[in-house]
Amino acid sequence: MSSPRVVVISGPSGVGKSTLIRDLVDQGARLAVSATTRDARDGETNGVDYHFVDRDRFIAMRDAGELLEWAEVHGRLYGTPGSEVAADSGDEDVVLLDIDVHGYRSIRALGIDVLGVFIAPPSMDELIRRLQERKSESEAARTVRLENAATEMAARHEYDHIVVNDDVDQAKKQLRELVLIRNGSAT
Repeated sequence: MSSPRVVVISGPSGVGKSTLIRDLVDQGARLAVSATTRDARDGETNGVDYHFVDRDRFIAMRDAGELLEWAEVHGRLYGTPGSEVAADSGDEDVVLLDIDVHGYRSIRALGIDVLGVFIAPPSMDELIRRLQERKSESEAARTVRLENAATEMAARHEYDHIVVNDDVDQAKKQLRELVLIRNGSAT
């Protein structure tokens, strides 16, 4: 079996990554399930949305070399198990990684053939508006996310493509063309 094409999708919180990734999965791509030490949110399922593990288990996975990349984000650990990207983990042609800029750099440093797509907001003002609409987060959490967004935006040119999510239907179309159609996997 040939190895799947690995596509990293990154972008700041609130930019619409989850919506766009869900569309690609609906079109036949597979999302690699990350491991995390954060608690599951309402509606999230272990093994589907994330592999929810405690800190000790995560560190054991890291130390055993089971993670392709890992990072601490907002005080929680996140990482991509290598088994999620392995050729025998599914028959899909495209495997998506929803990881941050640091994770993207780590994956590239491993020599993995990867397509990097950065999802950007139309403006920082729009990103601020979107984050303020998230009533589930405190003001302090939003402030940290905006600080991280500035760092992530500064690294967007490291990616192969930048998709500006100012119109979700257009962004979906553009991502499908970049990720699926050019790979010959469109359904």
